Order: sequence, then structure tokens, then C-alpha cells
Amino acid sequence: MTTKIEPESHDDEPEIPVTAAVSENIDAVAAFYAREDSKISRPRDLIERMSLFVGRPVYLGCVVAFVALWTLDNIAAEHFGWVQFDPPPFLWLQGIVALLGLLVGTAVLIRQSRLGRLAEQHAHLDLQVNLLTEQKSTKIIQLLEELRRDWPGVADRHDQEVVEMQKPTDPHAVLAAIATKRTDKQGSD
Repeated sequence: MTTKIEPESHDDEPEIPVTAAVSENIDAVAAFYAREDSKISRPRDLIERMSLFVGRPVYLGCVVAFVALWTLDNIAAEHFGWVQFDPPPFLWLQGIVALLGLLVGTAVLIRQSRLGRLAEQHAHLDLQVNLLTEQKSTKIIQLLEELRRDWPGVADRHDQEVVEMQKPTDPHAVLAAIATKRTDKQGSD
């Protein structure tokens, strides 16, 4: 059974057929993100929306325009004999830009910390799926070898690679080998 997923905004693109399993996986991922989004408090949501806005080119344009207008207004005031509200070296402008930088940096860090936790969950899920896949692959190899031995029409032969692949991978041993390799590499640097 296949489900058709329609493109979001491209009317000229054809519908893309996907299997029911893929559709279920997409729904599960969408439900996961919906649950995570529902956990976000209103203040945090506001901060994250602000960090999304400041990551766009229009924000850079607004900042550049603001600084240019501020500077030009003060220079023009001096030229026309008006009172400058922030004469060069523009201390008020420097303070506003510094405060804005602090707020933007903090907002981005707040968003990145949440996204980092999500990435950690994804990495953990990937690890679990990979370990499970490895276990299933090992079992399939074991069953195929057993079938080959039991089937009288198939010649019995020894394959060292298959013998090795029948052994389940010990994740603790792999992690220890990775840690040893990292330690050896760091020691040589």
C-alpha cells in the first residue's frame, strides 16, 4: 500500500508515492517535533522566533540601514547647525549596537542549546537503530548459513568472512577501540 505525499507549494511537481511504512515514519517524526514544540514556553518561543529573524538577510539590512541613518542624521545635524543627539564617535550608537549584540548572541545560544539537545536525541536514536540493524543482520547471516548447511543441494564450504559476520558486534568493545584510537591520535599530535 502506498500513500501519496503532495508537494507543499509546487503545483507543477507531480505527486510522490511513498509506502505506508515511510508515511508512518514521517508521521512519527512529525509527532515527535510537535511534542518537542509543545514543550517550549512562550518566552522561549518568543526568543527563538527572534533568533530566527536575526538570522535572515533582512535583519542585516535593517541593522545597516539603522546605523547609516543614525550616522547620517548626526552628520547632517552638524552640517545644518542642529544639535547632534549623538555626536561622533557615536557613543549611544555603540551602546545600542553592543546591547543588540548581547541580546542576539544570548537568543542564538538559547535556541542552539535546545537544538543541541534534539541533535543528541537524534544521535541516540541513530545509535539504537544501527545497533538493532547490526543485530538483525547478524541473525540473518546466521540463519542463511544454517539454511546452507541444512540444504542438501548446496555444496558445503568454509567462508571465513561469513564466520566473522555471524559473530555479534560487542558495542562495548567497539567503543573501547574508538577511545583507544582517539587517545593514541591525541598523544601523537
